[in-house]
Amino acid sequence: MLCGERSSYRDAMSRDGWKPPTPARVRRIRDRLREVYGIPRMAPHGRPLDELVLTVLSQSTNDRNRDVAFLRLRDRFLKPGPPPQPLDYEAVLTAPVEEVEEAIRPGGISKVKSARIQAILAAISDSACDPQDPLSLEWMREEPVGQSRAYLCALPGVGRKTAACVLLFSYGLPDIPVDTHVSRVGTRLGLFRPGAPFEELHDQMLELTPPGQELEFHVNLLRHGRRTCHARKPACEECALARMCPSRELFSRAAAPQTR
Repeated sequence: MLCGERSSYRDAMSRDGWKPPTPARVRRIRDRLREVYGIPRMAPHGRPLDELVLTVLSQSTNDRNRDVAFLRLRDRFLKPGPPPQPLDYEAVLTAPVEEVEEAIRPGGISKVKSARIQAILAAISDSACDPQDPLSLEWMREEPVGQSRAYLCALPGVGRKTAACVLLFSYGLPDIPVDTHVSRVGTRLGLFRPGAPFEELHDQMLELTPPGQELEFHVNLLRHGRRTCHARKPACEECALARMCPSRELFSRAAAPQTR
C-alpha cells in the first residue's frame, strides 16, 4: 500500500468508526482461510534458543539466506556427541565475535547480528534459572505466558514478535506473532485499529484469536499476505476474502483508470 493509499484507508476507516471485530466475524475469516490454506500442523520443536537466533538472522534478509546462515552457524559450533547434534550455544557465547560473524555472513549485516546473538546469550546466562544449564529456557514450559514474554522482551533487541515466535513455535504456548504480513492483512480486514502500534496489534491479535488456534491464524494470515494481499498491489480480484474485506472498494478505486 502506497503512502497516499495508506492515509486514505485510515481516513476511510476512521470515518466509518472502526470497531473491534465480533467473534463471529473472526470465525468466518478463519473458516475461509481454512478452505484456501488448510489447517497448518506444526508440533512445537522445543528449541527456544534456535528460535531466538533464527529471528535475529531473519532481519533484513530473506528466508533462504537466514537458513543458510543458521546452518553455517550450527556446522561451525556443533555440540559433540551422537547425532542429532544440537548447536553448542555455550561455544557461540564464548567464541570471538569475529568467528560468529564469519559463520553467519550469508544472512547479511553479520557484524550487527553476531554481536546481538552473543548479547542475548550473555543476558540469558547472567540470569540463569538453572545453574547446571545456564542457557536453558526449559522453565518456560510451565511458567505463565506473561512472565515468559516479559523475560524474553527484556533480552537485548527482543520484542513482542520475537517473544511470540519463541513461545508459540518452541513450546506451543498461547502467543501469536504479528509480522508485517499479519499486520497488513489484519488491518485491511478490519481486525486491527488502523494505525495501531505493534504492541497494540499483538494484544488485539491475542484477544481476537480463538484459544488454541494461534498457530493456525498466524500462519494462514501470513500465507495470505505473501500470496494474495500484497503490500503495493493486492490481488483483490483473486482474493478469497474479498467479499468480507472492507478495503476492497478502496483498492478497486485506486486501480480504476482515471478519466478526465
